[in-house]
Amino acid sequence: MLTRSCARCTTRLRATSFKPRVPSARVQTRQYAIPAGNTPPSVNSVGALAPFVTELDRLAPSFDVRGEQIQIIRTPAEFYETLKDRIRKAQRRIFLSTLYIGKSEKELIETLQEALRKNPDVKLSILTDALRGTREAPNPSSASLLAPLVEEFGADRVEIRMYHTPNLTGLRKQYIPKRINEGWGLQHMKLYGVDDEIIMSGANLSTDYFTNRQDRYHLFASKEVTDHFWKIHSGVTSFSFLVQPSTEPAGFTLSWPQNNSTPSPLEKPQSFIKSTTSTLQTLLHPTSKPENDISDTRVYMLGQMSQVMKPDTSTELPVITHILKTLALPAYRESSWTFTAGYFNPAPSLTKLLLNTASTSNTVITASPEANGFYKSKGVSGLLPDAYTLLARRFVHRVHHEGRDNDITLKEWRYGVVGQPGGWTYHAKGLWVTMPGDKNPAMSIIGSSNYTKRSYSHDLEAGALIVTRDEGLKGRLGEEQLWLQEHATKATRDDFARTERRVGLKVRVAMWIVSLVGGAL
Repeated sequence: MLTRSCARCTTRLRATSFKPRVPSARVQTRQYAIPAGNTPPSVNSVGALAPFVTELDRLAPSFDVRGEQIQIIRTPAEFYETLKDRIRKAQRRIFLSTLYIGKSEKELIETLQEALRKNPDVKLSILTDALRGTREAPNPSSASLLAPLVEEFGADRVEIRMYHTPNLTGLRKQYIPKRINEGWGLQHMKLYGVDDEIIMSGANLSTDYFTNRQDRYHLFASKEVTDHFWKIHSGVTSFSFLVQPSTEPAGFTLSWPQNNSTPSPLEKPQSFIKSTTSTLQTLLHPTSKPENDISDTRVYMLGQMSQVMKPDTSTELPVITHILKTLALPAYRESSWTFTAGYFNPAPSLTKLLLNTASTSNTVITASPEANGFYKSKGVSGLLPDAYTLLARRFVHRVHHEGRDNDITLKEWRYGVVGQPGGWTYHAKGLWVTMPGDKNPAMSIIGSSNYTKRSYSHDLEAGALIVTRDEGLKGRLGEEQLWLQEHATKATRDDFARTERRVGLKVRVAMWIVSLVGGAL
């Protein structure tokens, strides 16, 4: 089903300068057994969910599951071991959507090879970003690491695709440095599906994400949820470049198959967007509303594809906007929320909504400069930690200006110093909402989005909103938001006023230039 022969490619691009069918899988559901821990929810929390759910059912597709079907993974190492375990046990399909796969991830590639060799029924589909996946070419890159899989197992079993933004063409593509060109749009989804299970995360697939880069990871043991994101994955592959093995120095070529659902984004960017819009619209929106109220847990499927949908009918921003607007009602004064983003730069509309909630005891978690992946980085990207410091400082001052100092606390996460022995980076993102009268969250958003202007204008994002009455799952969500704060400390206006936290003019100028030429943080 995944065959893409060279004869079917009309545009062939060299790796160093590159100017789906959507199959339906019918497989048996595997349930992930976790003690349910069901106890009756409080009356307050039951009633408090209703105003959210009515509108959510209209905004996004959803599936009802049991709370025990959602496992929350805690550490990078556990995420990696769980992913490899599922791959080894694959029976029919493996699909991985990620920004990139680390160019030295030989163990992961060997695990995929093991699964493909063991079971000839297994098919593999991988989707990454073209800019990030070929950045090092002709030196080793994601593309050169993955291309040999096609050579060994054939195009009928292995398909490697790379999405290219229509926002970076011509002179922009020629002159914007590779290290920062991702600011013009990326394939940013993180979907790790095997058979009837899927891990939703914000983590990419490279060594740091498997060892010392803290993120979030939820394993959904649901055929319906997995099938939905398989369709999203396959839809995006249908308008992405095809990676093929090559004897050229880079080890691969990128081609645009004739049977792709759109013209090339590099040749006809506007026609590309018109075609991608029709491909995605039917995948992102509900075909019908659920017939019943939530008895246990409902999972809403979120997609943010603003750059490739005109008009933009993405679902993540409307969903999170609805949640925060509802929390502004006086009835939710006793509610609370926790919001986290490793790269702290919420879209202006979200910042306003967070500040306007009636909720109290709210927490924002972000990376300290020493836990930012760009800390001490060479070149322009080395300015990014200071840029995010400036944005966090502005948020804290805004909190004070709005008189919310007692209601909203910003915490910076730090565990050692990135680049030094034992140092970790922080990459988690998400939202947890606790209803009035409850101790633990009844709602949480998990996925790839950083909730930035860029997320809502430039990148392809996928996520899930969990709404639950299951006390066991609520308890696990509560534990998750607490352990992510174990290495986080409160940052105040006085902290940001210290000399060492001041941000130089060059950072402000760089932020202005990026915005001026069409990019975004």
